[in-house]
Amino acid sequence: MQEKLLTSILSDLNSSSTDITASAVISTDGLPIAALLPGGVDADRVGAMSAALLALGNRTSRELQCDELEQVMVKGKHGYILLIQAGDDNVLAVTAKESAKLGLILLDARRAAKSIVDVCR
Repeated sequence: MQEKLLTSILSDLNSSSTDITASAVISTDGLPIAALLPGGVDADRVGAMSAALLALGNRTSRELQCDELEQVMVKGKHGYILLIQAGDDNVLAVTAKESAKLGLILLDARRAAKSIVDVCR
């Protein structure tokens, strides 16, 4: 039941902007919990890589005395990858097109992350 609720949150997030290309809820251990990914994309691999990025971001944030990590953003030639904490045990991964209005994407993603926290309590 939890997976269906999370998939619904992801579906709402993806439909909030045509610039969002994929989203997933991943445990901090790297296990995909719910995902709406393009065909041919391996959810397990995305989960593992996202967890590694998040762990490194957490360590770097603490080491540089920036306090608790809130998000990680990676910009590629053709788009963005956003990792946003969704409680202590989960992260929301979102991909967006290069032309995306990041402020709006971040706003929608943060709202989705709060909903994920509520579902996972």
